[in-house]
Amino acid sequence: MSDDLWSRPTLSDLRTVLESIGKSDAEHGRVAERLELSVPAEITTSRGNTISAMTREISRHGIGLLHRGVVNPGEVTVRMASETREFNYRVSIEWCQPCENGMFISGGRFVTQSDASE
Repeated sequence: MSDDLWSRPTLSDLRTVLESIGKSDAEHGRVAERLELSVPAEITTSRGNTISAMTREISRHGIGLLHRGVVNPGEVTVRMASETREFNYRVSIEWCQPCENGMFISGGRFVTQSDASE
């Protein structure tokens, strides 16, 4: 683990956390299939704070994240970049809980244009 409390979790950190929580056989009522996705990301909160993160999984409706430091429920921007493009998503963080090594896992749903107008 890095000495910087706010540094981006590594793939090793992600594997450790995922192994510790294991796969759940419980039915979560999820409509969309979730795909494992481990790429660097940044979370920008409504206050403008930026938190380095790693994605855990993604679906058509939402995203799971791993990061150091708590992220309060509410709307954030999640930025992910590939070698050729940058992706910015508005996400409504619905939960955040502590896990191994002082890290947190969180999950949220993508905010659509119709959500924003409500």
